[in-house]
Amino acid sequence: MALNKKGSRRITVDGAAYRWRIRRKPSYMQGLCWTPLAYAVELADDDRPGRKLVVTIGQPHPSNWLGVEAEPVRPACVAASIREAQAQGWDPAEPGSPFLLDQTAGFIPAP
Repeated sequence: MALNKKGSRRITVDGAAYRWRIRRKPSYMQGLCWTPLAYAVELADDDRPGRKLVVTIGQPHPSNWLGVEAEPVRPACVAASIREAQAQGWDPAEPGSPFLLDQTAGFIPAP
């Protein structure tokens, strides 16, 4: 299933166009700061379904219900995540289950 184009942002990394998106509303676990923020990445201009990248980062969702401060996810961070995932074997053109990239070091869940 493709990412919803509405609310997604485009980014070009090493000559390839991608689309990335953060879930607008937090999940229940993210709303309570029990689980960290995640975003999804896919090729932008490819009509065939490819393998998605799901990046989990070590900070709370910006719309959490506890008012815990969160840093914005910047395009430079997304680009670095894409490069790291490719170094670990992610090929966005190949079909398959989502590639999970865990960058949650330092995340402390709320009590």
